[in-house]
Amino acid sequence: MQAAQARQAPAWPTSAGLVAGAVLDRLVPDPRRGHPVALFGSAAARLERALYAPSRARGGLFCAVAVGAAAGVGAVLDRAFGSVRERARRKRITGTAGRSSPSIASAPTSAAAATATAVATAAGTWAALGGAMLAREAEAIADALDAGDLDEARRRLPGLCGRDPSVLDEKGIARATVESVAENTSDAVVAPLVWGALLGLPGLLGYRAANTLDAMVGHRSERYERFGAPSARLDDVANWAPARLTALLACAAAPIVGGDPRRAARVAARDGRNHPSPNSGHCEAAFAGALDLRLGGANRYGDRVEHRPELGEGRHPEPDDIRRAVALARAVDAGAAAVAAAVAALPGGRK
Repeated sequence: MQAAQARQAPAWPTSAGLVAGAVLDRLVPDPRRGHPVALFGSAAARLERALYAPSRARGGLFCAVAVGAAAGVGAVLDRAFGSVRERARRKRITGTAGRSSPSIASAPTSAAAATATAVATAAGTWAALGGAMLAREAEAIADALDAGDLDEARRRLPGLCGRDPSVLDEKGIARATVESVAENTSDAVVAPLVWGALLGLPGLLGYRAANTLDAMVGHRSERYERFGAPSARLDDVANWAPARLTALLACAAAPIVGGDPRRAARVAARDGRNHPSPNSGHCEAAFAGALDLRLGGANRYGDRVEHRPELGEGRHPEPDDIRRAVALARAVDAGAAAVAAAVAALPGGRK
């Protein structure tokens, strides 16, 4: 009887949900209106207007309320499904004492609760991931460059990064796109999968909230220099491990794009810490090594110019390298989903 019950209940609902969500991200386009992340961003913008002051304390309050609310929604859902599973488990224990009827009835209940957890996790993963959108935007820029339409490529570039596209030529846009694909593979795919594996729905939604706030207020400007600092620091902490996992997976996947894993690992280890970001440099250096490219250089953001150290030892990127970077990113995405599912399935992990 117990063996039959075990077969009826999914063994690892969080693992199944993470993998299903990653597949959905690849297959189901984001809606033009009403995407959960966009709705959260609108709510966060209203909260910012209510709480803004040029101080770190106000920025910390803003960050805590916004991220806490998102993680709290995930925790409520997680707890609701967990309570149903726990009640079903207790009924099974009662049933083994000689009352078979509650035991038989509890098996479908437990299976339904586990399935609901997997479905909710899949939906949360789909909402949190941005790998497919990243690939589509990058490939659209590659298409524009292939067609010789530099104006269209410049028009699309702000969808990936904040650089001033008006001063970039074909190779400059190619470099910016490859670097954005490398960085955002960690931010938009690997990190949410990692936090989903560790903390389930609260981790998925809380991480996506933190990363969204960093994009909104975490950049350096007169308005957000102090107010946005807590959001930027939280995003740095949340992405520390995922960025390094991204680099490791990119090195391992280098043969898919004609690269050498040993060269990629050498470049990542040598150049990853030279970047001003504590996390982005590891991703960009690993991609540079895997693709045998040279990234970095001067980046213009409006009136401000930042000089980034060079990463890698190959040639400078060309338009064709955008598609190679996307292929590498997709391999990293698949590897991250497998790692996350395995972590969630470990004894004592998310169930």
